[in-house]
Amino acid sequence: MSSETEERIVWQGRFITTKVKGNWEFVSRARGIHAAVILAVDAADHVILVEQYRVPLGRNCIELPAGLVGDHDDTVGELPTAAAARELEEETGFHAERMEVIGEFWSSPGMVSESFTLLKAHGLTRVGPGGGTDGENIIVHRVPLADIREFIAARRALGDAIDVKMLLILGPHLL
Repeated sequence: MSSETEERIVWQGRFITTKVKGNWEFVSRARGIHAAVILAVDAADHVILVEQYRVPLGRNCIELPAGLVGDHDDTVGELPTAAAARELEEETGFHAERMEVIGEFWSSPGMVSESFTLLKAHGLTRVGPGGGTDGENIIVHRVPLADIREFIAARRALGDAIDVKMLLILGPHLL
């Protein structure tokens, strides 16, 4: 490998690493961390969404529940299914009987090497209020799938950002 194609770390923080490889500048997760994203639809065909303030955007964002896999010393080596179950309960207050792995996807491959595992939650039971861990201030939304287009449009009109993964739910309406 020539020096022109060698990957070089420019800066590394606790969770993020900026790199250069040839002419490319990109960002990756530090320490091999990746994310688990959860598609949770209850028995009454309501999708469970979260709203939280995102510093890079400077505003609230409507998203699928998600979290990092193996991001703490006590969760190194954690499986995506375990992380997804933990994050779903922390963020939304819903417990899933089972997590089904849909597959691995990349967030924004032109500038970020981060991937996430998409999982579908089955057998949802409300066991708590959700809201995330200290300082996350997550708001839980339980939205009828039949009303998802209107919900997203209303949140966008309020100034909320809409995470790209919401296209998963909007897809049938777009096609």
